[in-house]
Amino acid sequence: MSAPPPPPRPPARRGRGRPTSPVLTGDGITAEAVRLLEERGRDGLTMAALARRLGVSPSALYNHVATKQDVLRAVQDDVNRRIDCSGFDGPPWDEALARWAWSYRDAYARHPALVPIIAVTPVSSAPHTVAMYERVSAGLLAGGWPAHLVTNVVVAVESFVLGSALDTQSPEDIFDPGELDAPTVRTANAARPGGDTARAAFDLGLEALLTGLRAVLAQQGPQEG
Repeated sequence: MSAPPPPPRPPARRGRGRPTSPVLTGDGITAEAVRLLEERGRDGLTMAALARRLGVSPSALYNHVATKQDVLRAVQDDVNRRIDCSGFDGPPWDEALARWAWSYRDAYARHPALVPIIAVTPVSSAPHTVAMYERVSAGLLAGGWPAHLVTNVVVAVESFVLGSALDTQSPEDIFDPGELDAPTVRTANAARPGGDTARAAFDLGLEALLTGLRAVLAQQGPQEG
């Protein structure tokens, strides 16, 4: 009696292997774009340079983002989605505005190199950014601000906030006149309290800005609607 045939061998398991190129994601592209912008500035961010940093071909990158402007909007949206504007859900408009301003300043203090870039980037197609402005604008309207002044209030606060974010990177001796004749500047510098001077200046400036805005609003007549 002949022996039974041996059982068939199971098919060889295919090794996982490694992809021929990195897998691109929106978050990964944005994170690398932020690093490139911080290192080289706006002119240093090109689609070719970004593709090289990501280890892919430009054509692979273009499958995810169509233009440099799209990348800039994604960077803008990534930073702005971390800004807290939840205060406009309840507190008075000035308290909410102060809370938003502090969060806004801190977000860009972490990325000061992005300030001159993002400040001139249109918000279209940036959902988190548009949602932020919608929430802030609605809160100001609910707080009694007339519609024709709402955007001006936002821009006024933003201008102060972004400048203050840059100030967080200033050296301690930025106002040192050196050998130049400036006794008043020297005296004022010496009298300035120590500690976080950028924070103290922001706190003072924000309170002054809010005081002025309260006065402006008080001069407005009753709003319709």
